[in-house]
Amino acid sequence: MPKAEEIIARAWQAADSFHNLGQANTDAIVRSVYLAALAERVRLAKLAHEETGIGVWQHKVIKNVIATQLVYEDIKSQKTMGVISEDPKSGIAEVAQPLGPILGLIPVTNPTSTTIFKCLISLKTRNALIICPHQAARRSIAAAAEVCYQAALRAGAPDDCIQWLDKVGPDTVAELMSNPRLALILATGTDTLVRKAHTSGTPVIGVGPGNVPVYIGVSADIPFAVKSIISSKTFDNGSVCASEQAVVVRWEAADRVVEEFKKEGAHFLTPEETEKVGRIAYDPDRASMTAIVVGQSALAIAQKAGIEVPPDTILLIAPLQGVGRNHPLSAEILAPILAFYIEDDFDDAIRRCSEITKFGGTGHTAVIYSNRDERIEYFSRVIEAGRILVNMPSTQGALGGIFNTLSPSFTLGCGTGGNNITTDNITARHLLNIHRIARRRPNPRWSSLDQKILVDEKVLPETIESEFNRNY
Repeated sequence: MPKAEEIIARAWQAADSFHNLGQANTDAIVRSVYLAALAERVRLAKLAHEETGIGVWQHKVIKNVIATQLVYEDIKSQKTMGVISEDPKSGIAEVAQPLGPILGLIPVTNPTSTTIFKCLISLKTRNALIICPHQAARRSIAAAAEVCYQAALRAGAPDDCIQWLDKVGPDTVAELMSNPRLALILATGTDTLVRKAHTSGTPVIGVGPGNVPVYIGVSADIPFAVKSIISSKTFDNGSVCASEQAVVVRWEAADRVVEEFKKEGAHFLTPEETEKVGRIAYDPDRASMTAIVVGQSALAIAQKAGIEVPPDTILLIAPLQGVGRNHPLSAEILAPILAFYIEDDFDDAIRRCSEITKFGGTGHTAVIYSNRDERIEYFSRVIEAGRILVNMPSTQGALGGIFNTLSPSFTLGCGTGGNNITTDNITARHLLNIHRIARRRPNPRWSSLDQKILVDEKVLPETIESEFNRNY
């Protein structure tokens, strides 16, 4: 494998060549990659499933379509070079420039879709991309990268505009992350890897874990809410970080909610079953979920835990009384397992949702099913989540572009609560340096201000304010 310095050098050579391409040429490259990846959506999904043993291949096809069709539709008309906006009144014009080489970390849970997504937004912004795969998915990630790279070359992209690593050792990754010529790390992956990226000294756009709470209010359409939650939590066996992790209801609605979940194929665990599932699903020493349950079916998890459930079970639900390490299934578990809480009133329910979010999911996503605007508004103010989703499945809702107009993305920012720089759904616009041309537009209030009063310590702030605003 080439050394880190050689990989970066190739990326910079590609970046320099990219500067000679105009918007039309760049857009043609992006379209070529989109069409090629869309054509391979099924093969890549099956390869990812076979290699990782995670999820459902048909659902991985859908992920690949989101990463191609929806992402392309979102970015295809964006201007990503030259003057992208101009305001004659303010005299400010914005000019877009590429960042430089980007290191893209790819997770095992969404290997091909995340690879395609990062290729498209990097090429759209004329940034060379270096793909660092999760080792448990390196073959499928390499296959997706190869599809994108060859399509880019056919459309006129420079050599090495996309590179991918094979057997990646920790030293190589560390050298790449800390290389001073690397412009950005686009970090999607485990919490440990994202933390390493943040300590590398290189700018990072990262993600955080998603311990997503769902509140079902008494005004909600309960059958609709339950079907929506199940469609999301069973999607690719719950392997998307935005999938629901806990359902919170008030006692008035609890019986109806439980009845609907059971009708749809959910199995409510007994205390003994909850303890057994928690033992295999959560590692208290690492304070995180275990790999053996990630993306596995409810039946497979039940078998691993040594419990018997009906053969048509698609979801395991654990009634809990608390949140934290003493309640393992209250943590983020990327599998068809849900915690379930019954609270006395609305305030208690919202406090519980906030508690869940703060236990390993700050800044990510929260969901409310309600038809009362004041409840929705209060929920959005109290819960610390970058995405507040209303009456929609969390997985598909957070990824964007299906049930809302959020930018379709496989990198979901969690803001400062999640140690990220933004709460946005990351897309092409985040991979640009925006330069601003500021033309002379004198501020008449400043020019008319008597400068002598500024250096007179006896002059009160109210006097300065009054003079500044005089005649305006």
